[in-house]
Amino acid sequence: MTMYATVDSPLGELLLVGDQTTGGVALASLSLPGQKGAAVVKDGWVRAPEAFAGVAAQLREYFAGRLTRFDIEYADGVGTDFQRRVWSALDTVPYGETVSYGQIAERVGSAGAGVRAVGTAIGRNPLLVVRPCHRVIGSDGALRGYAGGLESKERLLRLEGAPAVR
Repeated sequence: MTMYATVDSPLGELLLVGDQTTGGVALASLSLPGQKGAAVVKDGWVRAPEAFAGVAAQLREYFAGRLTRFDIEYADGVGTDFQRRVWSALDTVPYGETVSYGQIAERVGSAGAGVRAVGTAIGRNPLLVVRPCHRVIGSDGALRGYAGGLESKERLLRLEGAPAVR
């Protein structure tokens, strides 16, 4: 069963979507307002804010500057093998730090021409904020694409005190 909830944040109302599990909910999507490719509530989905209480609490702590690493169960089977490798690499980027697209490409064994494919995979990350694609910047230190908009990316990096926000 697919469940959803909305959570207020400094970026606006976030849409959380997940699948019911024996332990609660596995997060499949976290969308920002106006996000490119954002999830849209579909017929048959169940509004279940109580199922997302733990995720919502972690988001509140993160936005308050008291949480630096999320502990959230992610839904299985989302994305291609390559996308999952890239997303897994994103999960290793520490709070308050940034890396370049090229560095992520190197981590997944796709340096050189593969940087573009890495950028595309990052752009398809369905779990904005909790899977920190906002920590990936251009090799020159400039902010580059973010499905939630560059203003949101900059706000998240500033919240984390990340260097190289230009």
